[in-house]
Amino acid sequence: MQAFELLRPADGLRFEIRSQIPLARGLGSSAAAIVAGLMAADHLYELALARDEIYRRAAGLEGHPDNVAAALGGGIALCPRAEDGTLPAPIRLEPPQGVEPILVVPAESLSTPQARAALPAEVPFADAVANIAASAQLALGIERSDLTLIGRGLADTMHQPHRAGLYPRSLELVTKAKELGAIGASISGAGPTVLVWCFWQDTGKVAGALEEHTAGWADVVRAPFDPMGADVPEL
Repeated sequence: MQAFELLRPADGLRFEIRSQIPLARGLGSSAAAIVAGLMAADHLYELALARDEIYRRAAGLEGHPDNVAAALGGGIALCPRAEDGTLPAPIRLEPPQGVEPILVVPAESLSTPQARAALPAEVPFADAVANIAASAQLALGIERSDLTLIGRGLADTMHQPHRAGLYPRSLELVTKAKELGAIGASISGAGPTVLVWCFWQDTGKVAGALEEHTAGWADVVRAPFDPMGADVPEL
């Protein structure tokens, strides 16, 4: 409702919300809710706001432009800031061909502030360089649909090791993902969900291995990339 009221008062309206996104699992549920509220107000009152305007308003409320951009535009989003600190339109990448994600969603939740508190104020220079190199390979791998580059680009030395004590089973799964037949894996957002990247022909086999490996403590969900983003089919 807070997002809705950025555009119009909600007096006299009743909101009924359904979401398949588990809360506090590192899956951007708050960003999706904010985008939904803004899209509903824009559609209901026929404001005809540009997507870039909805994006900026949502990012201002959410604080995570990357989550907002993906929920709004679909695909994979890069969200650089301009030199003056303003937020230009996100850069959208098409999902890599032949790649299908699987989510491993643990039963326990984790708040974003708690996950952030586990991170150090400073990181070693070598770790920063390694993550920059990995990010470049991941972006290029997505653009080229290069599975080798994607696998290399999932490496992380800046946040996952420091959060190992918060969700040890999730981190163990990240390290074992390739053994289970995946391209690789990473923690989704602040965690504890694990995002597993698979070649599409291997997805069923990998999902079965993950279900066996996580029985009793997590749900395994096949979650193909959505190329469309937010839409209001009826209201």
